[in-house]
Amino acid sequence: MSFHLTKKLPTPAEIKEMYPVSEKTAALKAAKDRELIDILTGRSDKFMVIIGPCSADNEEAVCEYIERLARVQEKVRDRLTLVPRIYTNKPRTTGEGYKGMLHQPDPEKAPDLLNGLIAIRKIHMHALETFHMPIADEMLYPENYRYLSDVLSYVAVGARSVENQQHRLVASGIEGPVGMKNPTSGDLSVMLNSIVAAQHGHNFLYRGWDATTDGNPYAHAILRGAVNKHGQNQPNYHFEDLELLDRMYGEKHLLNPACIVDTNHSNSGKRFKEQIRIAKEVLVSRQHEESIKKLVKGLMIESYLVEGTQKVGDGPHIYGKSITDPCLGWEDSERLIYEIAERV
Repeated sequence: MSFHLTKKLPTPAEIKEMYPVSEKTAALKAAKDRELIDILTGRSDKFMVIIGPCSADNEEAVCEYIERLARVQEKVRDRLTLVPRIYTNKPRTTGEGYKGMLHQPDPEKAPDLLNGLIAIRKIHMHALETFHMPIADEMLYPENYRYLSDVLSYVAVGARSVENQQHRLVASGIEGPVGMKNPTSGDLSVMLNSIVAAQHGHNFLYRGWDATTDGNPYAHAILRGAVNKHGQNQPNYHFEDLELLDRMYGEKHLLNPACIVDTNHSNSGKRFKEQIRIAKEVLVSRQHEESIKKLVKGLMIESYLVEGTQKVGDGPHIYGKSITDPCLGWEDSERLIYEIAERV
């Protein structure tokens, strides 16, 4: 037998009981949810910037990054809402490599899922309670969402997950914003079908329960570029791409049409410095056409304390430098945030 059930892990309810949120934290989280919902529905004209490391690999470094981000937020709060990325699960194209803090709370040590569950809850709670900012994570594993459901204000569904039925159904039961990325193929109709599914209620099997959802009116699009059959990157952040998405949204008659543009991944070809140029081009497109301004509600940017990337075990570990995809460094990131604030 090759499928070994090694250890029974605590349920989300048990982990939440071990590490509960206070009434004050619950109220703070609800307020942050509403702040993002108001942006997506157009009640607020602020612009959302979802920014942070490709993967949260070290609590101390991630929290130092968010502390800096919180100081910048104070200076741009009239125009921008900054949403720290604390991505604790990392999808791997081949299944190899670092899979995130959930799997390895210490990237230098063996996987430890029990301590990983505790570590990811603690880092999200600490970030929310200390820095009072809405927190984003990716829902790589739908069955794990409820471990963090009371601390997350933004949930992303990745390009490899967006066609998956369980991701779509669980997204329909999340009360806050859920961003659905276009698949790696780039087919926008697949992404929009995922949004349709997430915005409707469903009945399905979830964690051994008969679950029923009401639908999530805040499910929306994330454009992250695509890869063609030759393995070449095909960006989808240009004006014409945004125009096409706006038109396709109108044909679907979906609630709260909204789009976040991911400036990295296949939009940049993982040339992380290109994120600066891409962000500025998207802002020009918003200025050029009112319908695009109404549609594009924010940007997603990969950024950390030190620019670039490093491999685990390949020389001395550099504090605050990504161990997965390359990221912008802090100086470039701070400068870019101020430029975005000036241009929105």
